[in-house]
Amino acid sequence: MKTSRERMTAGEPYEQFDQELTERRKFMRAQLQQINAQTDNEKRNHRLQTLLADTGPDFFVESAFKCDYGWNIHIGDHFYANYDNTFLDTCPITIGHHCYFGPDVGLYTPVHPLDPVARDADVEFGAPITIGNSAWLGGHVTILPGVTLGDNVVVGAGSVVTKSFGDNVVIAGNPARVIKQVPSGSPGDNPI
Repeated sequence: MKTSRERMTAGEPYEQFDQELTERRKFMRAQLQQINAQTDNEKRNHRLQTLLADTGPDFFVESAFKCDYGWNIHIGDHFYANYDNTFLDTCPITIGHHCYFGPDVGLYTPVHPLDPVARDADVEFGAPITIGNSAWLGGHVTILPGVTLGDNVVVGAGSVVTKSFGDNVVIAGNPARVIKQVPSGSPGDNPI
């Protein structure tokens, strides 16, 4: 029999008020409150790294970072996130190497049922988010459950990404759509 945590991570329906999950969210809120108040960048980022599943050594996140569990967050090397990023990690969030996130980026893996009876019963499930290498997400970008972005993707500020996109594209809008192809390895111009 799977635990609620195992069902949650697998994207299966689970009880969101399960004791283990509730205790972890409470623990994370307390830890993140302390971490986000830390003014020493090195200390703040080191403490945050210890709460996440794994990160590369070159890791920098401004305050105030928020997440549910930390268990399901996997971040590659050379990562930077600006202020007020929120990663809801019901399911795995996997971020490649050399990724840069603007302020107020939200990665949301939880899904609440459309059926009101299931929703009222506090059933929840989720879908993973995967972001390839060398991604740049502008400020106020929202990535919805189940989205995969390829390598070298740029997401314009304020975009809501509702579906997956391949490599070497600039996407923007609500819902996000391709506005430009970027040649692989090209430094390009400032597309946003």
